[in-house]
Amino acid sequence: MARRFALLLSLVVLAAGTQLPAQQFPPGFVDPGPVLAAASKAINEQSLRCITFSGTGYSGPVGQTFENAVNIDWQRSEMANYTRTINWETGTSKETFDRKPGNNPASWKYGLGWVGGTPTQANLRQTHVVNGRYAWHIDGTGAPVAVPPELAEIYQLDVWMNPHGFLKAARLPGANPKAMWRWEQLEKGRDGNVVNPEKVHVVGITVLGKYRIDATINSQNIITRLKTTVNENVLGDFNIEQESTEFVPAGPSRWPINWHSHQGWDDNWQFYSESTGHNAYGGKFANVQANVCDDPVPVPEPVKQAQPPDPAVVAVEKMADGVYLLGGGPANSYMVEFRDFVAVFEAPGSEERSLAVIEQVAKLAPGKPIRWLVSSHPHFVHIGGLRTYNHIGATVVTHMINLKFLNRDVLTYEPRTVKPDILSLWPPTEVAEGYNYEAIQENFVITDNSRILRVYYVQPLQHVAGMLMAYLPAERIAFEADLFDTHEPPRPAQLPNK
Repeated sequence: MARRFALLLSLVVLAAGTQLPAQQFPPGFVDPGPVLAAASKAINEQSLRCITFSGTGYSGPVGQTFENAVNIDWQRSEMANYTRTINWETGTSKETFDRKPGNNPASWKYGLGWVGGTPTQANLRQTHVVNGRYAWHIDGTGAPVAVPPELAEIYQLDVWMNPHGFLKAARLPGANPKAMWRWEQLEKGRDGNVVNPEKVHVVGITVLGKYRIDATINSQNIITRLKTTVNENVLGDFNIEQESTEFVPAGPSRWPINWHSHQGWDDNWQFYSESTGHNAYGGKFANVQANVCDDPVPVPEPVKQAQPPDPAVVAVEKMADGVYLLGGGPANSYMVEFRDFVAVFEAPGSEERSLAVIEQVAKLAPGKPIRWLVSSHPHFVHIGGLRTYNHIGATVVTHMINLKFLNRDVLTYEPRTVKPDILSLWPPTEVAEGYNYEAIQENFVITDNSRILRVYYVQPLQHVAGMLMAYLPAERIAFEADLFDTHEPPRPAQLPNK
């Protein structure tokens, strides 16, 4: 009894006046709790459970520039009658908009996700939905089509890439917020010539168990920028930023109506990289309805049951002796066997896809190295596996226009933290020393004195600069990418066959 009384007395004394030592943070870091609480209060975040907003926006396809040069952005297309509903309680999002058909894959929304060789957008009205780990799109009034899991995860991440979503995600289990402060040098030109830097806080949280989102919070406790890093097969660690301004009343809360999303670094003058594409999505969405949202769209059964194409499945079609089409994906590769080596035309998709194709080549031509990889052009859907061929020892044949981009941005040995690949984990010496290219100006011949593969520069084009095609004159077989499209249905011939 005496021991119990002594323990009770000590607890009373502690509660009455003795304070436990405050949590210590490393230099430069601060307690994230008060920073997040102030940001939530500034916009009355907790009063908003869902939002519907609409207006006019734009979309830019990652990896589809005409060339990689100073101040060349992702090519922009307009999105009219844009409406989006986000419900953070259910983890759902629905976007509808009008965009001119016939110019892009139906599966593409904006930014990442452009996959050539898939059905083209056929109707004006487009719908894109996210519900938990599932995402799908609808072309006009057609059937729902599942989005591949890796892209669906990025769409799911985007539900939290807004001020209210970030603050709600910061309270979820596993968020593990961390905060620091810095002086921000505001961008010259956008907000005028800035003389005095602004002290801001940056709070980072973990979302979906793997992605870090960093929020920049200004001196008025407003979240002005959200940043995360995802994988992109060509460039590796890939920057996504959401900037929002012009907060207006939204019921009891405040919501930004000016949106500006970067996918890729805002590096217009090529200080760090050759690619300057970055503006993927934005617009002014002035019509806002707070806490007005329909019931979440249920996941259609075909979407639940959908199985994405297996990149390891390679469909082999013999075109001539030693010449094979290696298909099975949205884009194909082609193999040409020579006496002592092999040449491959095109490395689309991903590392997983290219490793499967390389294994198939090894079966078709045992013991022969892939000496040449002819890359048609640098649109991302066509070079997602380029690093894989570089790693196994192939020399990349490209037009000289593409050399700086490939050398500075793609075939590098920089670490990839989101999804490491074999080139970043085991970089061969060729990458560091630079003798892994054959940059051509007009044409190039690959031969063993018994078979000839001619490589040609194709121009002028509106599609892209630096395009190559290849031709086997003896077999009369041409290899090309994006120079001829069958469409749906095929167009009638515009020129006589020659």
